[in-house]
Amino acid sequence: MSDGRAQAWTTVAKTGTETDRGQLSLSAVEAAIGVLLLFAATATFALGVPDAGAEEAQLDEYAADAATVLSREPPRHEGPTRLDEVSRSRAAFERERDALERRVERILPENLMFRVVTPHGAVGFQRPTDAPTGRATVPTLSGRVRIWVWYA
Repeated sequence: MSDGRAQAWTTVAKTGTETDRGQLSLSAVEAAIGVLLLFAATATFALGVPDAGAEEAQLDEYAADAATVLSREPPRHEGPTRLDEVSRSRAAFERERDALERRVERILPENLMFRVVTPHGAVGFQRPTDAPTGRATVPTLSGRVRIWVWYA
């Protein structure tokens, strides 16, 4: 380097106008990232909880799925479908009661309780009054069959 250039760089270095750069300390960057992660976790817990309507909608879907399966199954003895068979008469309901209850238990997830109400009786558990429930109704030749589900 020529002497003139070296002197100019020395002057600039002493005054600090061109070589000083703003650098963020590493601990400040880590602290900012930590704050963002804590905010994200807090926001997930605060805002990530579904509203009560979502739970009932899911229960309605479980009930509708069970109703669809039962309404499309062939009867064990007589009638066009299994649900029509159990709603046909008191005697048919009593004959099929245990098989219907076992079938519904197999269809639904283990964390659900249920009640199936036919014109001639009901199977399952007593329906709660203080818990969210889902339901589905299936029309049959002998009347409506209602399926209620709720979380255990």
